[in-house]
Amino acid sequence: MGTLLPTSTAEHEKSEKHNPSIQIQQQKDVDAGALFVLKSKGSWVHCGYHLTTSIVAPALLSLPYAFTMLGWTAGIFCLVIAAMVTFYSYNLLSLVLERQAQLGNRQLRFRDMARDILGPKWGRYFVGPIQFGVCYGAVVACALLGGQCMKAIYVLSNPNGTMKLYEFVTIFGCFMLILAQIPSFHSLRHINLVSLVLCLLYSACAAGGSIYIGNSSKGPEKNYSLKGDTENRLFGVFNALSIIATTYGNGIIPEIQATLAPPVKGKMFKALSVCYTVVCVTFFSVAISGYWAFGNESEGLILSNFVDNGKPLLPKWFIYMTNGFTIVQLSAVGVVYLQPTNEVLEQAFGDPKSPEFSSRNVIPRVISRSLAITVATIIAAMLPFFGDINSLIGAFGFMPLDFVLPVIFFNLTFKPSKRSPIFWLNVTIAVVFSTLGAIATIAAVRQIVIDGKNYQLFANV
Repeated sequence: MGTLLPTSTAEHEKSEKHNPSIQIQQQKDVDAGALFVLKSKGSWVHCGYHLTTSIVAPALLSLPYAFTMLGWTAGIFCLVIAAMVTFYSYNLLSLVLERQAQLGNRQLRFRDMARDILGPKWGRYFVGPIQFGVCYGAVVACALLGGQCMKAIYVLSNPNGTMKLYEFVTIFGCFMLILAQIPSFHSLRHINLVSLVLCLLYSACAAGGSIYIGNSSKGPEKNYSLKGDTENRLFGVFNALSIIATTYGNGIIPEIQATLAPPVKGKMFKALSVCYTVVCVTFFSVAISGYWAFGNESEGLILSNFVDNGKPLLPKWFIYMTNGFTIVQLSAVGVVYLQPTNEVLEQAFGDPKSPEFSSRNVIPRVISRSLAITVATIIAAMLPFFGDINSLIGAFGFMPLDFVLPVIFFNLTFKPSKRSPIFWLNVTIAVVFSTLGAIATIAAVRQIVIDGKNYQLFANV
């Protein structure tokens, strides 16, 4: 039986009147995490804001770098296929959630879906830990990237400054510490609207800056050849696939759909349509313009290409503005991906029988969330090479959560005929992306081992 809220579906409410056991189960299953963090009050527009913040994040600024390992044809092909498959799989996931809600079994969390569809061990030992690792890893990555953007502004304005990267990561972590206290996922809707605007702004700046440099004589000579020997090129392809999977990754579709006020039917498709309109505008403009301008010299973060040996290739105010937009949106992204952690902490330490803002719930909430952000900030400051680890998270986490499990859930829930095209399309997606995920995981581990010789804790990179 999935976790249920008082605001369940109309079908479920109707069945409750005739089945007292459902009422007992509902009271048993309501927990503080679901009750306080995953409030079902939002509209499809709010859901679109949440989706956009969780997908259209500064990770998209690494897409030109992914192209350096794929080239033009393969790069654009992979970007298109990933967009089509994730849009398709997210809609399938939404349909499964709607179907379960119609059956009186509204599922609010990814692990609830796995438990009810695949069995309790899948939810507890596979999907739950992977989702937690992916989402918390995203929080760490946001803290690190926020610190790097802050340092970029500092170095440009004060080339002889002595502040280190870990100091900027700490400053950014303090900012996230404040935002982390926002009580529920639904409460983030206005922040995520601002986030949507910001991602459009910094993507436009990144694309415009790349085009300006590419048309001038300031940038590097354009070279689109693939670097390295055959072995490095092969593993580079799978590293690039991990980057693209991470960029399109979400991992919290059930939690986002849980913020919708019932009935939820059809709302997620509208929200996903809004989100993927923004995805197409931002992802393709940044990837194509960045790779066109800098070729195989594209950096892991395309904004790094705007400065060459300490010399800005664009007006300083433009670089400051672009990094500023990125920093502010990163804080929203980090808080969105903190929500599964918040829900787990609230479930463990909160009391659903006490008011949400009673001292019984507020004190544990502030302490636990502050500790979660503090730990993430320390990890980001200690491991400034987290990008390699993030590739591993993308391969091992986002691939199964966003590409494989949705099609499996759909086939098991709706049981389409084995003669139908949708059945075999889903099977093909599951097999192909399971294989790619396994190989990409190996490639990510290999890259960590290779780069491990140069790793230093609290390095000022």
